[in-house]
Amino acid sequence: MSFSALGLSPQVLEGVKAMGWTDPTPIQLRAIPLLLSGRDVIGSAQTGTGKTAAFALPILTKLGAHQHKPRVLILEPTRELAAQVETAFRDYERFTDLRVAVIYGGVGYGKQRDALRDGVDILVATPGRLLDHMGEGAIKLDAIEFLVLDEADRMLDMGFLPDVRRIVEKCPKQRTSALFSATIPIQIETLIQWAMNKPETIEIGARGRPVDSVKHVLYPVNSEQKTDLLLELLQRVDYHSVIIFCRTKHGADRAAATLKRANHSVAVLHSNRTQREREDALQGFRDGKFEVLVATDIAARGLDIANVSHVVNYDVPQHPEDYVHRIGRTGRAEQSGDAFTLMVAEDANHVRSIERFISKTIERVKLENFPYKYTALFDDGKPGMGTLAGARVRGGRTRGGYSFGMARRR
Repeated sequence: MSFSALGLSPQVLEGVKAMGWTDPTPIQLRAIPLLLSGRDVIGSAQTGTGKTAAFALPILTKLGAHQHKPRVLILEPTRELAAQVETAFRDYERFTDLRVAVIYGGVGYGKQRDALRDGVDILVATPGRLLDHMGEGAIKLDAIEFLVLDEADRMLDMGFLPDVRRIVEKCPKQRTSALFSATIPIQIETLIQWAMNKPETIEIGARGRPVDSVKHVLYPVNSEQKTDLLLELLQRVDYHSVIIFCRTKHGADRAAATLKRANHSVAVLHSNRTQREREDALQGFRDGKFEVLVATDIAARGLDIANVSHVVNYDVPQHPEDYVHRIGRTGRAEQSGDAFTLMVAEDANHVRSIERFISKTIERVKLENFPYKYTALFDDGKPGMGTLAGARVRGGRTRGGYSFGMARRR
C-alpha cells in the first residue's frame, strides 16, 4: 500500500514525496489509519522503522490550517531527540502553513519565548523546560488535541514521569494520545491506564529483539588490554562510521582522548557537554567530519544517524534494553551493520542477561595475531570462540567472510 492510499492530506503527501518515500513502513501502515480515526495508540517497533513519521503524518493531516495556539504536544526525554523530532516535523509540513517550535533546557529562554509568542501549532519539548515556561505563563495546554509521549521508558529511567503527569493534567481530557516505548514496565502501564483511552497496541517485531541485519560479536579480553584491542579493531576493520559506547562520561572522554592520539577524527557526546558542543558533535558525525562518535547512552535512544556501519560497546551495558538501543544505531532501515562488544571478566553476568533478553548466544571471537594476555573468559565453554576479525565484508582483504582490511582514513 502506498502513502496516497492512507488518507493523508495532499499537502502532507507532497512532503512525503519530497522526502523520496513511496511505501510506508509496517508501523506507519498500522499507526497512520488509527491516528487519523482518532484512536489512541501504543507503539513498539525496532529502531529505524519510521516511528516519527507514523505519528507526525496523521497529526499534520488532522490539524488543517495554522492557528496561534499549540494543538500538538510531543514530549521527548532528551534535547537531542526533541531537536530531531522538530526537524522531522519541519520536513513533513513544508507544504502547509503550520508552525513548529522546540523547547528544551541547556540553552537560553529568549528564542523559545519569541516562538511561543508568535504562535505555534506543534510543540516539541522536554518536560523540565516545558514546565518552566508553563510556570511563567508563557504557554497554556488547554487547546491540545494530540499528545505524544515518545520514548516513555527512557523518560521513566530519567525520572521524568512525575513531570509528565503534571503536564498531562493540564491537557484537555478529550484528545488523541500516542505513546511509544521499547518496553512497558509497570509504571508505564499505570501511566497508560491514567492518560489514555482504550489504546490500540501496535508491536512491530519482537519487543526487545534487535534488528536481524546486525551481526553481533563479543571480544573477550583482559581488562588491561581493552583500549589496545579497541585501537587494533579500528585499524583492521574497514568501517564507514562507528559509534563507541562507554558507560560513564569520564570513560567517554578518556576513550576519545586515546583515539585522538591515535589520529582518529573523534566527536564526543554526553550530558556534561554544552548544548552547542553536542549539536556540533552530532552534525559533524552526520556530515562525515568525524569518523568516530564516542558517547554515553544519551546517543542510544532514537537519534537519527544514518549509515553507521559499526557500533562498539567499549563497556558492556548493565541493562539488556540498553544493548538493543545501542546496536540499533547501526543496521537501520534494513541496512547491514556490525555490533562489537568488548567483554571483561566482570561483565559475564551482564552478557548472560543480554543473551537471554535477545534470545541469542553471541559469538565469542579472538582477534588474530593480537598479543592477548590470559583471561578465564577464553575457557568459559561458550560456543563460537572463533579466531577471526568478526566484521562483515566492507572492502579490503577478506578471510572466511570477515574483513581484514585497514580502516578507511580521511
